[in-house]
Amino acid sequence: MKEQRSPPRPRDPSALQLPDSLEARLDAGHPWVYRDHVPARFSARAGDFVHVECGRFDGWALWDEDSPIALRMFSRKQRPDAAWVKERLNEAWELRQRLLPPRTDAFRLLFGEGDQLPGIVVDVYAGFAVLVSYSSALGRVAAWVAEALADRPEILGVCERVTRRKERTSSLRLLSGEPPPEVVLIEEHGLRYEVDFEAGQKTGLFLDHRENRHYLRQLAAGKRVLNLFSYTGAFSVSCAAGGASHVTSVDIAAPAIEAAVRNVAHNALAADQHEGVAADVFDYLESAKASGRTWDLVIADPPSFASSRAELFGALRAYKKLHAASLAVLAPGGLYAGASCTAQVSPDAFRQTLAEGAARAQRRLTVVHEVAHAPDHPYAAGHLEGRYLKFVLCRALPFV
Repeated sequence: MKEQRSPPRPRDPSALQLPDSLEARLDAGHPWVYRDHVPARFSARAGDFVHVECGRFDGWALWDEDSPIALRMFSRKQRPDAAWVKERLNEAWELRQRLLPPRTDAFRLLFGEGDQLPGIVVDVYAGFAVLVSYSSALGRVAAWVAEALADRPEILGVCERVTRRKERTSSLRLLSGEPPPEVVLIEEHGLRYEVDFEAGQKTGLFLDHRENRHYLRQLAAGKRVLNLFSYTGAFSVSCAAGGASHVTSVDIAAPAIEAAVRNVAHNALAADQHEGVAADVFDYLESAKASGRTWDLVIADPPSFASSRAELFGALRAYKKLHAASLAVLAPGGLYAGASCTAQVSPDAFRQTLAEGAARAQRRLTVVHEVAHAPDHPYAAGHLEGRYLKFVLCRALPFV
């Protein structure tokens, strides 16, 4: 039986008409319209909400003058305002309260497109909210989000993290409530980690790996663990708490390694259970292979290898190199946890880099567990780009 569709509504002559070729994608919930799909004659003020129509689809999108994403879709029903934004934040809060595990007070409250607020991220650490917006055009929406956060009694203070990409610097601006301490101590599955909002990467901690850390904690008993690109050692602490015989954290940033050592102490773990090494990961792996050193569990969670589609080939090559070098120091039958936060690399492409890296290392690699980010990072069903994190646990054996 043919699907019955409602007849098209009369067109709004003041609406921006988009190419009909985008209708199916927009109707399925994809929130982005790129600049080359917008009529060249169109203009609006940055940050204005624009009524758009595309075949039977119509909605309200925010106009961005500078980003390759010219329009971010917000609502199918109305022009968003402060009250509408507050409803979205309250929806997100209710979802997180249902999803969060016990003894955890750090979580992603808003995940942009997944929470119907494209380009806006809010992370909450022990009652302090850190807001990030990914375009200057989002300033008015970010202000509405900050107001809605300030109205929640659970939030002690609201800060905005401003990143200057050209200068590679960031700063923290207090928007309301209490200023956070220089370092906040949070709880995750009963473990304690310190978070530096201003100097730390992202908003201070990689919350998307929370459940992956907990998963490896349950597998770590008695194992020698190597944590590559360890940052402040969250995977390391989790494995040590799970009974790993020894954990080695490797990161090129000495301050990150110092924080990892402190995180071990925050959890009353034995100091000699953990070794922190400030070194280039690839140099360290080459030296470890030369000396014959091996580990039972190797974790490789590098920073993004590509910031644009043009860098995809180099990213794939880097992942293959990393997998091969990591597997070269993995004991036979050991477990390899490979991760990628590079949005341009699809799950299929990442699995292929694992296969090719294993071939270089002359290992048989079988996937035993594969997931994305933690549940407090929901993504819209029609926006697969929102599923950026890949986490794959494999067993590696020699060729036979």
